[in-house]
Amino acid sequence: MSPNSPVRRVLTGHDAAGRAVVYADEGIPMKILPGGDAGFALLWTTLSVPADNNEEIDGGARDVGLAIDEGTVLRVVDMMPGRSSPMHRTNSVDYGIVLSGMVELLLDDGSVTKVRQGEVIVQRGTLHAWRNPSDSEVCRIAFVLVGATPATIAGQRLPPIEP
Repeated sequence: MSPNSPVRRVLTGHDAAGRAVVYADEGIPMKILPGGDAGFALLWTTLSVPADNNEEIDGGARDVGLAIDEGTVLRVVDMMPGRSSPMHRTNSVDYGIVLSGMVELLLDDGSVTKVRQGEVIVQRGTLHAWRNPSDSEVCRIAFVLVGATPATIAGQRLPPIEP
């Protein structure tokens, strides 16, 4: 895999007779963020949980922020070598699967946790950032974000903080 290479998405559905079919088999390009810290490939979204399998829109074509409060987001992120994200928090449970490379999870308490290829992060509405400590290797991570009730501490809901 080269840095920022497209992500293959195979999208299934049904034909008029109810048989399973492949609707699309395509490469979804990475969109490089301003500043060049990362590339994002948005693969799919839903507006609700449970999702509606009868919806005809391409869920990857929605214009979304980081998360959808009552839905889901599937994206692949390429963290560039030596770069980091801003601190942020979403009202979601995020499943992050490191596909290649290594990333550091930075929390607002100052802790740093290294997560390597094949390992998984479960992010539960916390304030966090990502950093790729490598000088040369892109870190590719698949993220599934599921809308969730905001974390509440001492009776106060923690608000989302988008970069």
